[in-house]
Amino acid sequence: MTAALARLTEVSGWGQPVILGWFLVFIRVGGLMAVLPAFGDQIIPARVRLVVTLAFATILAPMVMVPQSDLSFGPILAEAGVGLLFGLSVRFLIFALQTAGMMIAQAISLAQLFGAVGEPQPVLGSLLTLGALAVAVASGLHLRVIELLVLSYDLFPPGVPPHPGDVAQWGTGRAAHCLALAVSLAAPFLAASLLYNIALGIINRAMPQLMVSFIGAPAMTLGGLALFAVAAPLLLNLWQTALAEALSNPLAVPP
Repeated sequence: MTAALARLTEVSGWGQPVILGWFLVFIRVGGLMAVLPAFGDQIIPARVRLVVTLAFATILAPMVMVPQSDLSFGPILAEAGVGLLFGLSVRFLIFALQTAGMMIAQAISLAQLFGAVGEPQPVLGSLLTLGALAVAVASGLHLRVIELLVLSYDLFPPGVPPHPGDVAQWGTGRAAHCLALAVSLAAPFLAASLLYNIALGIINRAMPQLMVSFIGAPAMTLGGLALFAVAAPLLLNLWQTALAEALSNPLAVPP
């Protein structure tokens, strides 16, 4: 019995570096899952998110894991920071969709209608977000996430944190790109709203006795919904292109 216990102790000593290495992989995956769209959204139950995180870490570990003999606070913090950084590279695109949804809803007088999924936002923003996530998951988002994690280890080996100055510059560039993408997505609705309101202003000046607001507002909403039905597939296609670029080169700062 004593020999068996000694043998088990020896075997456990061999496995400890592997377990610690897997734990660092889990920390990086957990940081990414905290902000990753679809798999890490708050509407997903916490237990499901944990199971998905464990599954990603188990799949990723044999490809990138480096056995660790010691585990301190520094490497854990670095791994969590790298995971958050790569998760935010995708989350910024969701912010662009939500911002575009608010612009579109404001342009067609539907900003007061809020969706019930996730954070309060206009219903058109909820539709765009859910549609984009559904298309992304159906297109193999889980495989792209594994590729993104493997790429993260090529750019940041275990225990190597990103430079704060580079992160600040990257965040500023990504935020600017997010706003530019949102304006691009909402541009047809903004242009149509501008032209329509100019036309209403001309009619109001020509016929002051006509209550153009009672006629123009419902027509604007109906026309906006029709335009949204036609343009939504094109908007999602444009967003999918931006998502593919972000997943292939997550640290690039768009011009």
